[in-house]
Amino acid sequence: MRKNFGSKSWFYPLPVLIIGTYNEDGTADAMNAAWGGLYDSDKVVLCLSAGHKTTANIKAQGAFTVSFADAAHVASADYVGLVSANKEPQKMEKSGFHTVKSAYVNAPLIEELPVALECKFLKVNEDGNVIGQIVNVSAEENVLGADGNIDFKKFQPIAFEPVHSAYHVLGEKVGSAFSDGASLG
Repeated sequence: MRKNFGSKSWFYPLPVLIIGTYNEDGTADAMNAAWGGLYDSDKVVLCLSAGHKTTANIKAQGAFTVSFADAAHVASADYVGLVSANKEPQKMEKSGFHTVKSAYVNAPLIEELPVALECKFLKVNEDGNVIGQIVNVSAEENVLGADGNIDFKKFQPIAFEPVHSAYHVLGEKVGSAFSDGASLG
């Protein structure tokens, strides 16, 4: 028997996205955003309120990065979601994150987070969501497998679980996409 909970924002799994931007003075900023994803095959959508420093930075700089938080950096990833750069100018230093400039867009890459999308700002859509064009995907070599691509077990991305406000590691393979279902037809 099912239990009904009514209308809730319980969507599984929610990625833990760390959005990197540059402030007007050229310093790096980052925020944690669980509400975002692919908008098209080469675009991302971020549900960010207009009051975030990150939203203003994206519009001003025309670019941003989307790094995927991993199990090794839970506290830092959570911190950049708890604290606003509008109120804490030392946010990045306190987070323990370090940045380097992307070679593809005017936005910082977070050195501790091994996988990132480097994006050009396209627009804010009619719902107020930020839309960006993915111009590059970068990954540190230590999360690559023998085939030269990202190895999910080495990467260890985390997901946000909204019911209990918890972070969980993703990683166990349970099937093969675009293949396992063929046995049913």
